[in-house]
Amino acid sequence: MKGLLILSRAIVGILFIFSGLIKANDPLGLSYKMQEFFEVWGWHTLNDYTLAFSVLMIAFEIIAGVAVLVGWRMRLFSWLLLLLILFFTFLTGYALFSGKIKECGCFGDCIPLQANQSFLKDLLLLVLIGFIFIFRERITPALQIRNSLLVLFFTAIFSFSLQWYVLQHLPVLDCLPYKVGNNISEKMKIPAGAIPDSTVISFVYESRGKQVEFTADKFPNDFNDSTYTFIRRYDKLIRKGNAESSIKDFSLQSIYGNDTTQALLNEEGDLLFLFLKNDYKEREWTEILSMVMKQAEQKNIPGFLVTNIPIDELRNDPPPAFLEFTPLRCDATAIKTAARTNPTLYLVRKGTIIKKWGYADFEQAIRFMNNL
Repeated sequence: MKGLLILSRAIVGILFIFSGLIKANDPLGLSYKMQEFFEVWGWHTLNDYTLAFSVLMIAFEIIAGVAVLVGWRMRLFSWLLLLLILFFTFLTGYALFSGKIKECGCFGDCIPLQANQSFLKDLLLLVLIGFIFIFRERITPALQIRNSLLVLFFTAIFSFSLQWYVLQHLPVLDCLPYKVGNNISEKMKIPAGAIPDSTVISFVYESRGKQVEFTADKFPNDFNDSTYTFIRRYDKLIRKGNAESSIKDFSLQSIYGNDTTQALLNEEGDLLFLFLKNDYKEREWTEILSMVMKQAEQKNIPGFLVTNIPIDELRNDPPPAFLEFTPLRCDATAIKTAARTNPTLYLVRKGTIIKKWGYADFEQAIRFMNNL
């Protein structure tokens, strides 16, 4: 029994720490996944708080994993873990059985799990945590109280510090399709060998007061009867394929509504893309950005402001640095994926991402541009 209890604690603790660290690398990713759930449930008023929820949940996940390993306050943490895994199991179960959400974001974008994989993982954890909960009285601390508190204190400091850092400087481990070295045009294509969705044409007619549905190869024997009235026709999904590109909905439009995506991505020279969402905050980075553009001008590198902000609103007393960029409209969802800080600066060469910087690292962009 003691050996099983130690093994269960080790598996639960390591998985929670690993999961928390992966998500701490990109807390905005979990925040956006929360918004996806809230949108489905109609809880739109909570969208403004998802980043705070994300940071707190990630920190607790790491702290709880460490607490299980050292065996500290297991009467308390066994309850907290049980409630947390019940909540996670509900979310992954909802994603699986409702079909409205493909991935739960359990391991962030670095290890994408399908809904069924996430659900099975949570069921396993539920069994192990249930076992720990039942025999929690038999767990003895591995460290003295003072040492346990020190370990948990520094774990908390590390958890919040890591998240604070990546929210300003971009993720340490970039697992997004817009990572340095990727070609945006190539990532917008469906991968070779991908399996498309399998569909069949279905017809819906009304006959004798009832709606009748059938496929193109299975018409009713009495179809020529005048009682059949056409209602609609649609493509019915038979088997879901995997023919999806890594980068979706990435489109750059000029102020006149012209699509300039491929024209810009096929440019031979270097380009600067400044990704900016409508909830940006003006800080000292605006002055540094002007210095970046002066350096770019000396190198004949044009800059483009990729934003979801309406052009008229953007022209209403913008920071001077913005005036040095050509504005381009882009979907907010695409910007959220491309830019984990607001704003984020890209150096792109013929569609390939050469370098990117969060707003806290714009000074590094000056030095990089100087060496081009």
